[in-house]
Amino acid sequence: MASMQKRLQKELLALQNDPPPGMTLNEKSVQNTITQWIVDMEGAPGTLYEGEKFQLLFKFSSRYPFDSPQVMFTGENIPVHPHVYSNGHICLSILTEDWSPALSVQSVCLSIISMLSSCKEKRRPPDNSFYVRTCNKNPKKTKWWYHGETKVLRVNSSGLDHFG
Repeated sequence: MASMQKRLQKELLALQNDPPPGMTLNEKSVQNTITQWIVDMEGAPGTLYEGEKFQLLFKFSSRYPFDSPQVMFTGENIPVHPHVYSNGHICLSILTEDWSPALSVQSVCLSIISMLSSCKEKRRPPDNSFYVRTCNKNPKKTKWWYHGETKVLRVNSSGLDHFG
């Protein structure tokens, strides 16, 4: 537990002192606990999301950094994107099977900025309605399969298969 807290303190300072472009740590979110953060995000200039404001929720288990954080969009404005469900869940491989302890909150933030910035059309994943009705509240409980940059199949926590 002590190594997790030490790592989170280090990453918290890094995010406060040198945040990725368009990202700001919501200071109120870390006043009571170090294991749950909210990061305020603004859509990058020159992208479909320019000027839009979002919030990312990070939850860290006692196994962090060996276990990836739970990361999802939260709040009133969830981006409309082919890899973001209307409940805030994000289909991004580094949040699950491609996680490495060498990654950090900053690298996750940069990946999410990059994912949004490269979007060519605002739309929800084709299986959004089904997924939101049947998924677990924790997006890490979903088993995602990836094909290149495209999500092709997932099995949710209740074992239902679905192509998307």
